[in-house]
Amino acid sequence: MTSRFSKSYGATEHSSDDPRELIRAATRRSFLADAGRGLGGIGLGRIALSTLLGAAAASGVRANTASDAQAGSPRAFAPHFPARAKRVIRLFMVGAPSQLDLFDPKPALSRLDGKAVPAEIIRDQRYAFIQRDAAILAPRFRFSRHGASGAVLSEVLPHLARIVDEITIVRSMTTDQFNHGPAELFLNTGFPRPGRPSMGSWVTYGLGSETSDLPAFVVLTSGGGSSGGPGNWSAGFLPSRYQGVPLRSQGAPILNATRPAGIDARAERDMLDLVRALNRRALERTLDPEIEARIASYEMAFRMQSSAPELVDLSKEDPRTLERYGVEIGKPSFALNCLLARRLVERGTRFVDVYHVGWDHHSDVEGGLRSQCRATDRASAALVEDLRDRGLLDDTLVVWGGEFGRTPMVESNAALGRKLGRDHHPQAFTVWLAGGGVKRGLTIGETDELGFHVIEDRVHIHDLQATILALLGIDHERLTFHYQGRDFRLTDVHGAVVEKIIA
Repeated sequence: MTSRFSKSYGATEHSSDDPRELIRAATRRSFLADAGRGLGGIGLGRIALSTLLGAAAASGVRANTASDAQAGSPRAFAPHFPARAKRVIRLFMVGAPSQLDLFDPKPALSRLDGKAVPAEIIRDQRYAFIQRDAAILAPRFRFSRHGASGAVLSEVLPHLARIVDEITIVRSMTTDQFNHGPAELFLNTGFPRPGRPSMGSWVTYGLGSETSDLPAFVVLTSGGGSSGGPGNWSAGFLPSRYQGVPLRSQGAPILNATRPAGIDARAERDMLDLVRALNRRALERTLDPEIEARIASYEMAFRMQSSAPELVDLSKEDPRTLERYGVEIGKPSFALNCLLARRLVERGTRFVDVYHVGWDHHSDVEGGLRSQCRATDRASAALVEDLRDRGLLDDTLVVWGGEFGRTPMVESNAALGRKLGRDHHPQAFTVWLAGGGVKRGLTIGETDELGFHVIEDRVHIHDLQATILALLGIDHERLTFHYQGRDFRLTDVHGAVVEKIIA
């Protein structure tokens, strides 16, 4: 395997095909071969080659893109250090679940229910909707301890309670963003505005792919659309081959990948071979990475004509497995997407994002949480159990959580028809992780008595991103891409690995 990572300033280490090395070698060869013949003796082709290699180096793109694009074949690249995880499944609860009603019990909220929050606590805080004088809202559910670890969970998470000794709960997450779109993008890309590569894109850019028949980065959605939209799985300024590929759980899995009527496999293969040959000639001439992406996309689409239908065909799944997840054949759901995520990773997909929309409970947080936990708790736990039973959990990292938390204060607004809800709360929220080198049966982090601020083991979004990369064997400070004159990375200029949760 070859390293894809940057030591500094985008230089690819341990690689003989570094664009800068090729430029230097080409320059030396040109000088020695043409010395004494004057500038006029230097071939225009060599000048063009050096110019194009320079452009490739400036954008952080490998110079040997033609070899990478051979028949669209995947390549896996070595991590910086031994990895604990080979692949990631993220269960993204879009809209932000209430940590105060699910994971972080605060008896003080029950004692102070209906009373105003002390002014010194909420000073300088910004909220999406509620007023600063909003009253405290008590937790809506009972909490109890579970497992040998004694982890505390809400009564509406009975299935998670069953596997609580398999997971690490982080109750001290914090983010910089308090509205959904920016917060979703921040969690996914490390930046609150569209245009940056998503985590799945960074990971597949750095580690490559282990499958030739399915995309390395796949996106599954249920419950509606997210505020961040496709920016959540965008490749940003990375080559577009690292874009997340949305997979449909009903109908054709991938749109526009079906063989046209009247065209058999041989004719289609011949056509694609001709198009590939033309594209490769253009690639060798221009070194445009988007041509590489185009070649890879055509080849992947051809292979997925058989691999994608097989992926979503559940006829050979054990009925007990379907029951375990709560999957109903023919009915799109979060449960089905969790099962598809397992099927994807066991077939070599590197990164799977499972989005479930519907956690934005500005009104009736109790009813909303009951509904969403019924839709997700069983399948989330089943995914962890299924991966464990198949021997995949040790090197598959599962991450569950939303983009921020919910306020200890109640949101009630007659004009908007809202009552007994909770507003957006970036100061503190909860995620849990399982497998892939994470400690089991651990709870870290503490918030104050109202669940308002983190007071112990603060974990910022960039820290979580750095930790996920570290579990994959990636140093978040060294996975960079040179763009518009500087090196970019997922964690921007921040982030520290949360060593406390690593086994």
